[in-house]
Amino acid sequence: MRIEAAFNSGDRLPLIPFITAGDPSLEVTLDMIRLLDEEKVTAIELGVPYSDPLADGPVIQSASERAVSQGVTLTRVLELARTAREMGVTTPLVLFSYYNPILRFGEEALVERARSSGLDGMIIPDLPWEEGRRFSRLAGEQGMDLIPLVAPTSRERIRRIVSDARGFVYCVSSLGTTGMRQHFSEGVEPFLDVVREYSPVPTAVGFGISRSEHVRHFLNHADGVVVGSALVRLIEAKGDRLRDSNRKEQAVAEIREFIRDLTGNTPSIP
Repeated sequence: MRIEAAFNSGDRLPLIPFITAGDPSLEVTLDMIRLLDEEKVTAIELGVPYSDPLADGPVIQSASERAVSQGVTLTRVLELARTAREMGVTTPLVLFSYYNPILRFGEEALVERARSSGLDGMIIPDLPWEEGRRFSRLAGEQGMDLIPLVAPTSRERIRRIVSDARGFVYCVSSLGTTGMRQHFSEGVEPFLDVVREYSPVPTAVGFGISRSEHVRHFLNHADGVVVGSALVRLIEAKGDRLRDSNRKEQAVAEIREFIRDLTGNTPSIP
């Protein structure tokens, strides 16, 4: 599996960036995928823009609204992944989508299309583990990982949820929605340690992580970190420049610097 290999590779950053596909445009998202691939992150979460999200905070909600207004759909995100693979991107790609678009697309059709598009896994935050067994099996038959989520409130369910996990386990650091935070809940570190103890695959922690000191701290308790809102907001701030061929290069360089600063570790880039 490409995700498992990425976690075990010594030359990849323990970082899983989330980007909203289509914000500010699909062309810019493709540029961001290529940048993150060059930086050798562990995996890239491709967020499918959705009009009624449950877990997304205001930054990602706004990004989704911009993408939806341009007609970005699940089908177009799948096409984006295929294009990225055709351009030589090798980093694991993980689809992040709520369940309604998948239900409408059709579960079997989706996993087949996702695999043929070069995706390696999926995260569906509003599909409880107990209700996702069939979909997980379908994904597995296509060689894809349905990444489970666990939260501090999962408690006695943690061991069950992670027992047959594939790819990695997504640990939610805090209750509520995504978004940059200054402080994290007491007890998050013991929670992460418990998940790590039970999980047969690597763990990654997300929700609220935006700075290098956060990353360094959580890497003591997880195998990777997910950074979403901070990167999405940075892309939003530089959106006009990223769409301007005369100013794009500098904007891309500034985003690359942010990615490198998060871990304080610059991988060897050919």
